[in-house]
Amino acid sequence: MDLNDLTLFKLIATTRSLSAAGRRIGATPMVVSRRLAALEHELGTRLFNRTTRSLSLTPEGESFLPYVDSLLETQEEAIAALSPTEQGLAGQLKVTAPNVFGHSILVPLLAEIMVANPALKVDLTLSDGVLDIVRTGIDIAIRVAPLQPSELISARLADNPRILCASPAYIARFGRPDTLSELANHPCLRLHGMSEWPFIVDGEVKRVRVVGPFSASSVDAVRSACLAGLGIAMTTYWDVGKLLDRRELVSIELADALPDRLAIWAVYPSRRYTPPRVRALVEALKERLTR
Repeated sequence: MDLNDLTLFKLIATTRSLSAAGRRIGATPMVVSRRLAALEHELGTRLFNRTTRSLSLTPEGESFLPYVDSLLETQEEAIAALSPTEQGLAGQLKVTAPNVFGHSILVPLLAEIMVANPALKVDLTLSDGVLDIVRTGIDIAIRVAPLQPSELISARLADNPRILCASPAYIARFGRPDTLSELANHPCLRLHGMSEWPFIVDGEVKRVRVVGPFSASSVDAVRSACLAGLGIAMTTYWDVGKLLDRRELVSIELADALPDRLAIWAVYPSRRYTPPRVRALVEALKERLTR
């Protein structure tokens, strides 16, 4: 297979347009269509469903795309390895991370890396949801949720303890719970899908149902509600660490239970060759979070 044709296939898959892909490489839609047809003939399968108004990947095209990404990245690494000069990290790094962690930790770190590596470009998606990084072509995902079994590669970056916290104003008005049973008497600020909070009790995980007047779809919103004194939140250290240091929030410790612990993970597609820019980000995150 011609790597130029694979590059064209990736462009078509990204732009969902023969014309747009052609403009990227300076070719007419007719030429692009012929080269795509030749690639499909070589593979013996149809890669795109094409009509006069739309273009979309077939299931075979969806399956083929991550392999194309891997081949093109391997080519890029090979060229970089043979380069006679050290030019630092290059290419585009596509990253996804949770909103709060992204704003507070990842963006400042990426800025430092980009200053040191002017040829590096970053495409960052901040989302509290779990994105399909293979289908979306993302190089690396930073996750703080428990990992689900998959064929993806994961690297543990740091511990990320869960913490119960409230604002000083809330505690001054309503006090703080000392035991797990007393927590039931306080309004709890919940993320959607977390009607139960996990605690370690006598060495085992116990999920406790919590209620309260406020729930939200993002960590940002729950944190803001907690700062406003609406109740008690269960969040993670890296989401509120600076607020705890400034005493804008206060940690709450229970005598008979500890919030279950999480970790911060770097997750990336299962590929034989991991781009240097991905390895560099993983190592930089490990160093920053440990520090």
